[in-house]
Amino acid sequence: MLLYIHFTQRKNNTMKNQWPILLILCFFNLALSGQTILDSIANERTQALLIDEMLEDRMTHLLPKLMQRTGIDMWILISREYNEDPIMKTMLPSTWLSARRRTIMVFYLDPETGLDRIAIARYSVGKLLKGEWDIDVFPDQWEALNRIITTKDPKQIALNYSTHFALADGMVKTEYEALIKHLPEKYQTRVTSAENLAIGWLETRTEKELEWYPTICAIGHQILQEAFSSRVIKPGITTTEEVIWWLRQRVTDLGLSTWFHPSVSIQRVEPGKNSFLRSFSKREKDQVIRKGDLLHVDFGITYLRLNSDQQQHFYVLKDGETAVPAYLQNAFDKANRVQEILTTQFTTGKSGNDILKAALAQAEKEGIEAAIYTHPIGFHGHGAGPTIGMWDQQEGVKGNGDYPLYPNTAYSIELFAASIIPEWGDKLLRIMLEENGYFTGNSFKYFDGRAKQIFSIPRN
Repeated sequence: MLLYIHFTQRKNNTMKNQWPILLILCFFNLALSGQTILDSIANERTQALLIDEMLEDRMTHLLPKLMQRTGIDMWILISREYNEDPIMKTMLPSTWLSARRRTIMVFYLDPETGLDRIAIARYSVGKLLKGEWDIDVFPDQWEALNRIITTKDPKQIALNYSTHFALADGMVKTEYEALIKHLPEKYQTRVTSAENLAIGWLETRTEKELEWYPTICAIGHQILQEAFSSRVIKPGITTTEEVIWWLRQRVTDLGLSTWFHPSVSIQRVEPGKNSFLRSFSKREKDQVIRKGDLLHVDFGITYLRLNSDQQQHFYVLKDGETAVPAYLQNAFDKANRVQEILTTQFTTGKSGNDILKAALAQAEKEGIEAAIYTHPIGFHGHGAGPTIGMWDQQEGVKGNGDYPLYPNTAYSIELFAASIIPEWGDKLLRIMLEENGYFTGNSFKYFDGRAKQIFSIPRN
């Protein structure tokens, strides 16, 4: 039913404002039929149709606006097969799993006729960019490119190179040198970095993508509910590695993929041990899960080329317990509060570093020990855009943290709040949360809500 609703909506624009109601009805229908959101996952062919539809929409409606915003009238992307610019990979049709030979994309914003989308390649790039390399007229690919440049006579020629943003630094040295070598001298002084345009392309979420993101996050949440249940976890027997590989296999079986290897860690009462494992390299790789353990998971999926990134907590009930201990939930509530403190600082034009500083100051004022390491999310799990702290850089992040916040951008709200737990021998407990949502320009909204509790295993 979910897929039917999406296709119907796109065929009938009058249904646009009915989307939230239809989504609720869809989930209600799934619940009545005994199905879950996982049953709505599209097959490969349908996914390809949806990906191409969203990509066409981005190029038609979003890209011209971004070029106007950044003042760039020509954007050139150049990549060879299997060595693609990360941005070019987001622009390839669903049936193109890589570039072909040397693929050159040219986007030119004409002030009168609008956006030209040109491929200087032996093939058109699906239906997105028309191939305009007549090899009989221009045997050399660079000559064909120069013809487009001289004909359009752009004021700026933007290329993907950047000091701070790796995702906007995709033009390799060989291609850059070849372009400059063949480029008429008149235009060499017009070459500039496409950094702001490239980041804008990656970070901005379209209306169609925002329609799908709640489903993507709901799928991730549902998989976690399955993994951290009595069906999978048997206290005293199941190990953290087994849960991790269960997650990997479940995602694969559903026809999805993960963009990073999941992690599962344990915090528990351990006399004489009061250290917190700060880095992945120092975590114990495999532990047997026991009753009374507080489990933490970090997990993300990729669906329709968009990514989720979620962290939640699960408590394994001891014999005689019927609910998560109140002292653990109280610690969890502090982390929820830090989420609220952070997202209320989101303001258009405010830098990631300024948001971080203000949020940490408010948390300290409220007596909460916290760290914030929030990042943009979209085509990449750790996306381009304003970085709002890193776990080891709580004073701000040079370059990436100086970038400003724009509307219609999505974020993984990632952070922790620490509490001393007397019931665990004054052990330091960190509640590490991560949920996904987007900034509308006025407020922050979670795609599929956020966890407001520690889930118990088993759940009552």
